[in-house]
Amino acid sequence: MEQTQTLKTETEFTVVKKNADDQVIAFAGNPNVGKSTLFNSLTGMRQHTGNWPGKTVGLAQGNHEFKNKNYVLVDLPGTYSLLAHSAEEEVARDFILSADADATVVVCDATALERNLNLVLQIMLLTKKVVVCVNLLDEAKRKKIQLDLEKLAALLGVPVVGTSATYETGLTELMTAVQKVTTGEAVVNQTMFTQLHDLVTDHEEQQVEALIDRAAVIAASVVTTDDANHDKVDRKLDRLFTSKLTGIPIMLLLLLVIFWFTIEGANVPSDLLATALFRFQDVLMSWTNSWPTWLQGSLIEGVYRVVAWVVSVMLPPMAIFFPAFTLLEDFGYLPRVAFNLDHAFQKAGACGKQALSMCMGFGCNAAGVTGARIIDSPRERLIAIITNNFVPCNGRFPILITVITLFFVGSANTLTNSLLSAAFLTGAILLGVLMTMGISRVLSQTILTGLPSSFTLELPPYRKPRIGQVLVRSILDRTLFVLGRALKVSAPVGLLIWILANIQTGDGSLLQVITNFLDPIAHVFGLDGVILMAFILGLPANEIVIPCMLMGYLATSTIVDYDSLGQLKNLLLANGWTWLTALNVILFTLFHWPCGTTLLTIKKESGSAKWTLVSFLVPTVIGLALTFLTTLIARLLQLV
Repeated sequence: MEQTQTLKTETEFTVVKKNADDQVIAFAGNPNVGKSTLFNSLTGMRQHTGNWPGKTVGLAQGNHEFKNKNYVLVDLPGTYSLLAHSAEEEVARDFILSADADATVVVCDATALERNLNLVLQIMLLTKKVVVCVNLLDEAKRKKIQLDLEKLAALLGVPVVGTSATYETGLTELMTAVQKVTTGEAVVNQTMFTQLHDLVTDHEEQQVEALIDRAAVIAASVVTTDDANHDKVDRKLDRLFTSKLTGIPIMLLLLLVIFWFTIEGANVPSDLLATALFRFQDVLMSWTNSWPTWLQGSLIEGVYRVVAWVVSVMLPPMAIFFPAFTLLEDFGYLPRVAFNLDHAFQKAGACGKQALSMCMGFGCNAAGVTGARIIDSPRERLIAIITNNFVPCNGRFPILITVITLFFVGSANTLTNSLLSAAFLTGAILLGVLMTMGISRVLSQTILTGLPSSFTLELPPYRKPRIGQVLVRSILDRTLFVLGRALKVSAPVGLLIWILANIQTGDGSLLQVITNFLDPIAHVFGLDGVILMAFILGLPANEIVIPCMLMGYLATSTIVDYDSLGQLKNLLLANGWTWLTALNVILFTLFHWPCGTTLLTIKKESGSAKWTLVSFLVPTVIGLALTFLTTLIARLLQLV
């Protein structure tokens, strides 16, 4: 019978073993070498992630069965060095040195072997149980790069295996080498290790230079190419994507295209899905005619209708936006975005890596907050965490798209209108990005003072996107994950609103009492009590703001049977909406408190209730200030 045994390293990171004789294999490597792809290919979905104690650095571990033996694979953070200048480097070094690591697989990029060999040599100074995995052989072949892996093994004195993780080739050979190393069958050239240790000195700079020189000599001996300009296309694309003249305009154009594609592509599916779901509601009502009125109303008019709205509004745009964004990531474009924005973030007193965590926030702000772990400086990491909510997550996109379409573009499904909607949405996003930089500068000069740090940003080679994998990964890992989270929140909130709308008091329903109480406060900011209530109830997840708003306006649990955007606009106009209301809703959607999931993530990442409160207050105060000023100016100029 299989037995689960838990061991702890010297620094208390938990390694879970199925059997006492399981071997623990560390996977190390530079960023962008396909290490995680290789790890995922070997472990499948049998993974779980934990943080290194005292660090916000996560290590994923999973199991792989090979020749009737279980191996526990641990995916270390991608690093260029093990000199412990960052949390990632320290964690990688400590795990390799720990008693639990039975062997280390160092994953290298076949197209950039010289740079990768520096880390290989550093790891060989720590342990002899090393397997070098030269990955991305398919990329090397495409670029007409040949590698003599046998000669590389002879020069290093350790086993060397070639793989292509994308196509899952070479995995059996890799695990065979790992097995031989862990059982002592692999022949290690002791002379090579002796020569390597001769390079060790007390002067770090001299040692680094010596290792770099050794890596260059080895790489020159084993790498040949039929095309001296094998990266010519990459260089041309970089001149286009990272140029001061064209880099930013292309970035904006791509953003506009993605938003247009999302809006244009989601319109018809959203309408069809909404129509189908609301028609099925009628079927449910007929099936439950014999139920008590309160039970039928709470479950169908409350829970089901809110869930139906969330699904019809969220699923189509997410199913388009996430794959499109992931394709850019797979292509290698997102690091170019960070490169283009690096100077601006440096001027703001922040770290250029914040551009990457900001991009993650477009999908989910909680993911963006977690992504701030890549920033080494605690001060700059806090700036990135506090300001991440200024870029709208996927839960806020439906609100922005709906309001922009209804009040500033038009609900007719035409090419011109969809382009205008995308342009307005891009403008809103840019406002969020500019606010991110502005508030980052304010924070860096007030409560989080300090000099901006430097960092290494590798621009990985451009790669042909793996469309099949992208679709599967973006649909399963992102779209369905976010939708599932929204449904978990929307169902109980729908029930709550139905109850509030159906409990009567002397002044009407409880829902009306609450919205009437909030109304005077909301009017100061150009909103109304229903809108403010919807945002408050939307604290668990922004996806439910629009359903809450509709239920509030109808003062019962009845959501309009969604046949067209025109119906929705008529409902809003009947409840006093103007262009100013719509503008303020857009501003407050961009700038208000983070959702509950993001707040919990901020608390976990910062370890501080104080910084969590600051992260709550900063965007909220800015949103209220902007809506107040907009309303004040409009009223002074008598525009409404």
